[in-house]
Parts: sequence; C-alpha cells; structure tokens
Amino acid sequence: MSCADKFAKHIMTSEANEITPVYNEGPYHFVYCQHNNLFLMGVTKKNINVMLTLSYLYKLVEVFEEYFTELTEETLRDNFVLVYELFDEMCDFGFPQHTDARLLKDYICVTERHQAEAARPPTELTNAVSWRKEGIHYKKNEVFLDVVEKLNLLVSSNGTVLHSEILGALKMKSYLSGMPELKLGLNDKILLEQRRRRGASVRGKAIEMDDIRFHQ
Repeated sequence: MSCADKFAKHIMTSEANEITPVYNEGPYHFVYCQHNNLFLMGVTKKNINVMLTLSYLYKLVEVFEEYFTELTEETLRDNFVLVYELFDEMCDFGFPQHTDARLLKDYICVTERHQAEAARPPTELTNAVSWRKEGIHYKKNEVFLDVVEKLNLLVSSNGTVLHSEILGALKMKSYLSGMPELKLGLNDKILLEQRRRRGASVRGKAIEMDDIRFHQ
C-alpha cells in the first residue's frame, strides 16, 4: 500500500475528532492541511520541522489561488501542466524554495489551458533580497516613518495594576531608489533630557526593547 493510499484510508476511517494535522503510521510521518474538499499532504521518514512543512503547504494554497483564482479538484486537473511547473520551482529535493506568487508569475506564465510558458527567472530570485525589484527609481529619495504605540493595562477593582505593556510598531513608506543602505536610530529624547536636568549620567542603554520583529 502506497503512502497516498494509507493517508486516504486514515482520513476515511478516522472519526472527525480524531483527525489531527500531524500523525505517524509505521515509519512514515504525515503532515497535511485541508482546503475546501482537497487535502494537501507531505510525508517523510525523517524528523523534520513540522511548522515549516505546514507553512509550505499553506503557501501552496496561496500560490495556486493566485494562478487559478479558486483551488478545487477541477482546477487542478485543468491546469496539471502548470501545477507540475510550480511544484518544480517551489520545492527542490524536498526543500522549499520560492513561494512568492508575485515572483513566480514573472517567469511562469500561463498561455492557455494545459500549457505553461517558463521564461528566464528574474534576478530577484538570486538576490539576497528577493522582494525588491531592480531598476526602482524615484525623483526624490524620501522615507516616511510613523510610530504607532498601543498601551494594554489590566487594573483590579481596588486600583492595583495587574498587568501592563506597551506595543509599538514602526510603519515605513519608502521612496528610495535602487538598494541603498539606510540606518535608523532610536533614542528616548524625553528620558535623556530628564537625566540631564537631574545631572545624572546618560551612559548605557536609554531604551530596552524586549521583542523586536522586522518583516517586509
């Protein structure tokens, strides 16, 4: 019995409350997600990163929907050549590669049903930064930066502060030509001024940020 047959048998024979996105059967580890009436499944014999596999499967759904508008069994059958082409670019020897639909559309183009035209891959795929195209030019180099802060406070009935936190976000709108190096500095101007008025030393860190995440 093949892995696909074992997976289908597991789905059909298991109760709804027993089905989990990750399960083992013999030496095989199955990881899958469900979209409409379709199951996208990955299988391995090794100890892999499960979250990476699930993220890749959901990325597959996003890319297929970008190409087909709607992901169904019929659209997969009608575009099987394109599906094979996308699989070939998105996964190499079991390792996820390029999962950005915008970049894939630059060189995997649909000409007609059952046919896919593969052009020369764009340079973004081989660059260190794949999400920025080459040749971007603006008349004036500008960067607009907004600081958004949110305060969460939990207070008891007698006025005691049980929990408090400040969540901040830096939202940037860039009009920079090419790929320049940009340095941004963060400082606590009010805190520094208060320390200077008291004559205190300003050595050391003025700001402590526990959790910072940068994303494109």
